[in-house]
Amino acid sequence: MPSMDPSSRMSYAAAGLLSTAAGVAAGHLAAALTDPAASPVLAVGSTVIDLTPTPLKEWAVRELGNADKPVLLASVAVGTLVLAGLAGVVARRSARLGAVVLLALVALAGALALHRPAARPVDVVPALVSAAIGLGVFAASVRSLRTASATATFATALPGSPEAVLAARASRRGLLLGAGAVAAFSGLAAATGQWVIRTGTQIADIVLPRAAKPLPPLPAGLEKAHAGISALRTPTDRFYRVDTNLVVPRVNLDSWRLRIDGDVRQELTLTYDDLLAMPLVERDITLTCVSNEVGGKYVGAARWLGVPLMDLLDQAGIGTKADQLLSTAVDGFTISTPLDVVRDGRDVLVAIGMNGEPLPADHGFPARLVTPGVYGFVGATKWLERLTLTTYAAKQAYWTKRKWATDAPIKVSARIDTPKPFSTVDAGQTVIGGVAWAQHRGIARVEVRIDGGAWQTARLGPDAGLDYWRQWYLPWDAPKGRHLVAVRAVTKDGDVQTAVRRTPFPDGSSGIQEVVVNVS
Repeated sequence: MPSMDPSSRMSYAAAGLLSTAAGVAAGHLAAALTDPAASPVLAVGSTVIDLTPTPLKEWAVRELGNADKPVLLASVAVGTLVLAGLAGVVARRSARLGAVVLLALVALAGALALHRPAARPVDVVPALVSAAIGLGVFAASVRSLRTASATATFATALPGSPEAVLAARASRRGLLLGAGAVAAFSGLAAATGQWVIRTGTQIADIVLPRAAKPLPPLPAGLEKAHAGISALRTPTDRFYRVDTNLVVPRVNLDSWRLRIDGDVRQELTLTYDDLLAMPLVERDITLTCVSNEVGGKYVGAARWLGVPLMDLLDQAGIGTKADQLLSTAVDGFTISTPLDVVRDGRDVLVAIGMNGEPLPADHGFPARLVTPGVYGFVGATKWLERLTLTTYAAKQAYWTKRKWATDAPIKVSARIDTPKPFSTVDAGQTVIGGVAWAQHRGIARVEVRIDGGAWQTARLGPDAGLDYWRQWYLPWDAPKGRHLVAVRAVTKDGDVQTAVRRTPFPDGSSGIQEVVVNVS
C-alpha cells in the first residue's frame, strides 16, 4: 500500500483503487470473450460520447485528432478511479457503505452496456464479473487493512515485544505483496483482453474476386517527383478514421447477413459469399469527414471494390414512399442518406475491398457504404448489416436526431502539403504542392497566391476521375523572408473556393488555406 500505516485514508483509498482496477480488468477480459463493446469502461465511454454536445465533439475531433478516443477513455478511467478511491475512504468507517459505492459503479456500467442499441442479455456478464472480482478483492483488502491495523496497534502497545513487532512487519509485507499481486492480475487481465480484441478483429483467409472490369493501375503520382505531396493513393494504414466507436465491432462472417428491407417489393438477405459472387466493380473515390478543418488531414483517396448499391436496390425493388436510405451498422449505429443521392447515377458502393485487400476492421469489415460527393455522416456507414428504405418522417438516424444536415455535399477544397505551415525552406527553387478535391464534380484547376499577389495557376497531377482528388504543384523561386501562401481550387462545373478562413467552418465547408513560410 502507498502508506505504511494500514489505518490511513491513503491505504483505504488504495484498496478502493486496486479493487476497482481488478474488477474493471476482469470485466474487460470477459467482454473481449463475448462483446468488447460491453466492457465496463467502454460502455461508460460510449454513453459519454452519445451525451456529449455536438460542438464539443467537433472540438475533440479537430484538436485531438486520432487521440480523441484515448483521451476520452483516460478521462473515464480517471473519474472511475477517483470514485473508487472515495469508496475506499468511506470503507474506513463503513465497509458496507464503501462496497455499496463500488457496486453502484458496476451497476451503472452494466446498465449502460445493456442500453446500447445492439445489446444482448449476455452483455451484462462483464459487469457481473467486474462486481464479483472487484467486490471480492475489496472485501479482502478491507479485512487485511483492519487486521494489519490491529496488529500495528498491538505492537505499539507492547514496544518491548519482538513477537509483536515481527507480526506487524509481516502484516505490512503481506499487504504490499497482496497489493502487488492484485496490480499484476489487473495488468495481465487488461492486456490479455486487449490482445483477444485485437486478434479477434484481424482479417485472414479471405481472397477477394477480381472486378468484372478491373480498372487500370493508377498512374504515378506527383509524390514521386516532389517530396511532401500526399500520395495519389492513400495507404490503407494511413487512411483517416472518424467514428463514434471506442472499440471496433467484431463480426462473425458465418452469421453476418446484409438485409435490405422497408419500402421495397421484396426483402433481400445476403451473405458475404453472396456479395462475393456478384459482379463487382472497382472505383477510385476520395472520402472526407465533415469535421475536417481547413488544410486538415481527415481526407483520403482509395480504390474500392464492391457491389453497386443500385444493383441491390433494383433487386429489392424500390417502393413509392421512401425518401431516405437508412443504413444500420452491426452495433446499431445508423446513418441517413437521401434517396435522391443514391439514385442520381453516382457510383455508390456496398464496398467489401479497399486498395486491393478485404476491408480492414477499422474501416468497416465486412461491408460498408461508400458514397461519392457527400460527407461521411450521410453516406459512409461502416460495419454495415441493414439497408432500410424509409422516410425522414418515420425514421431518424444518429446524426439526424442531433439536428445535423440531411444532405451534405462536399465543398471544394485545396490543401497545402508542402511547405508545412511555419516551416523554413532554403531560398531559391522549390515547389508549393498539395491536393485538391470536390468529389463528384472534379477539379479543373488549382491557384496559388503568394503575399497577396495575383493568383497563379498550378500544375495538376494525373486525373483519376470526378470522384478522386487531384495533386498539384507550383514551382517557386523563393526569396528570403517571411511569406504568406494561399491556395484555392476551382471545380469542373465552375465552383470557386472562396472565403479566407484559418478555422474550420461548422458545416464542413472549407475556406482558403493560408500558411506562413519562412525562407532563409
